Amino acid sequence: MHVLTRMNRRLAMAGAVATALSLGSAAVGQLNPDRLYYGIKRPAPMTVAVPAGAAGTVEVHLLEPGTAKVLEKATVAAGSIDLASAFPSLWTNPSPRLVYAQLVVGEVKVGPAVVLQPLLTPVYAPALDRGQNPAFNPAQSRVYSGLRAYVDKQVVLDTSMGEIKLALRPEVAPNSAYNFRHLVENGFYTDVIFHRIVATNPMGHGFVIQVGDPTGMGSGGPGYYIDLEPSTLPHDFGVLSMARSGDPNTNGSQVFICLSREGTRMLDGKYTTFGQAVSGADVIQALWVVPVGAQDRPIEPPSIKAARLEEAPPYGEGPAAVTAPGAAPPER
Repeated sequence: MHVLTRMNRRLAMAGAVATALSLGSAAVGQLNPDRLYYGIKRPAPMTVAVPAGAAGTVEVHLLEPGTAKVLEKATVAAGSIDLASAFPSLWTNPSPRLVYAQLVVGEVKVGPAVVLQPLLTPVYAPALDRGQNPAFNPAQSRVYSGLRAYVDKQVVLDTSMGEIKLALRPEVAPNSAYNFRHLVENGFYTDVIFHRIVATNPMGHGFVIQVGDPTGMGSGGPGYYIDLEPSTLPHDFGVLSMARSGDPNTNGSQVFICLSREGTRMLDGKYTTFGQAVSGADVIQALWVVPVGAQDRPIEPPSIKAARLEEAPPYGEGPAAVTAPGAAPPER
């Protein structure tokens, strides 16, 4: 009895330490990175927390973004592990790419995955070409410096018209996704109005609702810029994209939610998409029909009251992206 009590205390203490060191909660079992950054060709310590009563082989699977296909897997034990030793390819792959590290116990995915983002020299577009397309340099050399590792989370926007839940897509725009997550986690989007609602484009198709400027005027931001990223996620209903000025590298905190594929198709490749709504289509539609005045400014602006992060489902098991309600926008 005393031995079990001491053991339970040690396990509880170990769990508390793991939680303190990690970026996510290990309360119900998951893989947790011990820190945010890992330099290349160095150990990548992480903590495996297995749920009480779980039976079966404990493994970590490296999953392909989008498809959740298993690229590699390794058997591990509960407690501290070195992910780099379990997966040497993390440092030796000649074409490093973002993957998800998912804990699996007895063939069941457990907890949110860990996003493993390669630290690569960004592909840079210094200007726009004559067609207003970003002029990325395909021959630019890229240096691989290590990994950014963090527990996958979704974003919940608590708006004055209801909740919108967003799944981030770091595989298409890693720095934009992480920047948005950072701003959400640290309270940036608190009492921030939707300052621009463009219900339709000149062709009559749904366009965008824009938010993210604490001044509410459309020119504010977080006090810094991040570069445009060449995202491949198409603009479509419920897709989240970075707003910017005419300079392609003026991305900061302002974002827009798309209202239709037809109305935003021309933005593909010119603006950085990095997430998509997985619930709250009705809220997006409600925002869509808010009355506006001059310069598409809402007469009585709705707002994000607060934004928060919550743990994502195991990778590949989350809800699908919301779908468009139809080609025609709802009436105001």
